[in-house]
Order: sequence, then C-alpha cells, then structure tokens
Amino acid sequence: MDPYLNDWLNLVLRWLHVVAGIAWIGASFYFIRLDLSLLSPKRDEDAKRGVGGEFWSVHGGGFYHTQKYRVAPETLPSPLHWFKWEAYTTWLSGFSLFVVLYYVNAETYLIDPQVADIRPLVAVSASIGLLAAAWMIYDLLCRLLGGRDWLLAVAIVALTVAAAYGVSHLYSGRAVYIQIGAMLGTIMAGNVFFNIIPAHWELVRAKKAGREPDPALGLQAKQRSVHNNYLTLPVVFTMISNHFPFTYGHDHGWLVLVALVVLGAWVRHFFNLRHAGRNAWWIPVTAAAAVVALAIAIRPDEGGGGGGPVAAVTAEEAQAIVQQRCVPCHSDEPTQEGFETAPGGVTFDTVEETESQAQAIKAQAVDSNAMPLGNVTGMTDEEREQLGAWIDSLE
Repeated sequence: MDPYLNDWLNLVLRWLHVVAGIAWIGASFYFIRLDLSLLSPKRDEDAKRGVGGEFWSVHGGGFYHTQKYRVAPETLPSPLHWFKWEAYTTWLSGFSLFVVLYYVNAETYLIDPQVADIRPLVAVSASIGLLAAAWMIYDLLCRLLGGRDWLLAVAIVALTVAAAYGVSHLYSGRAVYIQIGAMLGTIMAGNVFFNIIPAHWELVRAKKAGREPDPALGLQAKQRSVHNNYLTLPVVFTMISNHFPFTYGHDHGWLVLVALVVLGAWVRHFFNLRHAGRNAWWIPVTAAAAVVALAIAIRPDEGGGGGGPVAAVTAEEAQAIVQQRCVPCHSDEPTQEGFETAPGGVTFDTVEETESQAQAIKAQAVDSNAMPLGNVTGMTDEEREQLGAWIDSLE
C-alpha cells in the first residue's frame, strides 16, 4: 500500500474509532450509573404503570427525570431511541484500523522474528481466528456459568491471562497489547450484536404482538451490558498502549498487560459501587498501591541491557549500530518498505540527531525491546547493551 495513503487511512480511521469509542463508552458509563442509582418511584401511579425506578439529574441548564420500567411500558413509545451504532462503529473502525496498520504491514507491526518466525498470512489468519475464538469461548462461559457472577469473572480473567500468555509467543510486544484489546473489544461488540440488541428486539416484538415480554431476556442483556462496562477501561488502555513501550517492551510484557487490565476493571468496580451508594475507598487505595508496585517491579535496570559490564562505546560505534538498525526507518529518506517519512519526524542520520534523541532510544531500544518495530532490522541484545553504555556515557 502507498505509504501516504496508509497515513491518511490511519488518520481517518483512528479519528473515527476514537470518536465512536467515546460515544459508546460514554453511553455505557451513563446507563450503568443510571441503573445503579435508580430509586423506587415516589408516586403510586408510576409504580402501577410498571415503573421500577427513577432518577433525577441536572445537566446543561435543566432538570431531567428518567424512569425505568420493570419490564416494558403498557404501550410502546414513538420514537424509541436505540443505542447500538456507537458499538458497531467502534468495532468496525477499530478492525479497519487493525487491518491498515497491523495486517497490511504485518512484517513490521505484527511479527517479531525473535518471538515467532511465521509468515504474514499465517499471522493475520491467526489474529482473525483469535478474535472469533475470544467471543465464542466467552459466550460459552456465560451460558454455562449463568448467574454465578464472581465465578464467571474469575473465568474471564483466566481466559485473558491464557490469551495474553499465548499471544506473547506469537506476535511482537506491541501487537500483543493491540491483539488482546481487539479480542476484548470483539467480546463487547458481540455482546451488543448477539445478545443485548436481540433481547431488546424481542421485548419490542412481544409488545407489538400483545404478549407479556419475558423479563429474563432483559436480565441477560443487563448482565452482558455490565460485562461491557467492566471491560471499558482495559480496552481503552490497550488503545493507547503503543505510546508506552516500557509496558509492552518489557520481557514479561504480557504479565504487565494482565495486571493493568485487572486494575482497570478493579477501578471500574469502585465507580459502579459508588453509583449504587457504596464508597469502597479501599479499592482505589489498593489500585494505587498496585500501580506503584508494578512501576517498581518493571523499572529498567540502571545501565540497561541487564548483562555484564560493557566496554566503552564511542559515538562512531553507536552511530554505526543506529545506521544499521534504526536509520532504515528514521531517516530523511527511509529505505524500509512501508515508510515514506520518518516515524514521528524523528531522524538519526547524523550523530548530532542521534544524541538529541538519546533518552528516547534508551527507553525504546535499550530498556525495552519496543524498537525497532517487530525488530525488523534484527537488532541484537549485544547492540542494545552497547547503545545503553554509550548513552550512559553522555550523562
């Protein structure tokens, strides 16, 4: 694909994905808060009409009175507003972005030969298969475990751990995070498409046919909606994870991912309890402590590399490594396929340019294996240690 076209597709799809994601997650946050904050209706006539709870709020210069029916109103209102295209657009734009960035450029972004020497077609096929498998296994767990929410939560966490560990032996560190995020996002979109919206349609059809709607359908849809709510913060992290190479570039990046995913869901639990009237402040305290512990645990060793002492490295020797391993992409005239301009506008054509970006090189190529992308140029551990020794000598 033409690199310039690729850049524009990246821009447009990423913009759409973020906007749609904001709309979907915002609706999830609002409706779960609404559901958890409902109070019994104060008027007897409302209760007789089937109203199960009500919620008063103030926003945008006005007061709002929202009511939720236990099952359905006596007559269907018109218009009836649905919330589905936010979810569909988020998934479709996200998958399209996945294709443009990771599938079309699989050798650069998806595959790391040091992790698994596989062909692009195999890597892409496995990725798509994992998306489908994530939904099917999750859906099966929901059907088998039913209303045993805590057992189901443990099973979902175990599924995430197994997936992260397995994928870490297949793709580059950066791609692992995006793949797991895409799998979780597919579960969320699958909940909307296969469970939540069909349940809503059945409620509507029952009312139109003069039948009493089955409340069990609404309860099942609510369970899936709550699951989606808990997955929002983990998925948002994976969406922005490519900006944090110290996480995915760690030797145990998959485990770091699992920790951050669990912490995201844990923080979401605090807000859900708070909306229900319970202030479990020990949850954010333990989450903050866990973040500090994780930061300490994955802090890079001083000097980088983790090996023994490295002999002094001259600027010329360091630049020779950079020229061979980094300049194919980071140059005024990139030679690496798929790059028309230097990523981020960062170039290493001269020693002066390299020195100006020394700390960034240390963070992404010495303290982690985030760069080169997919290690497409084959940087060795010895070369990373040499770069680290040279950068340390600059301080």
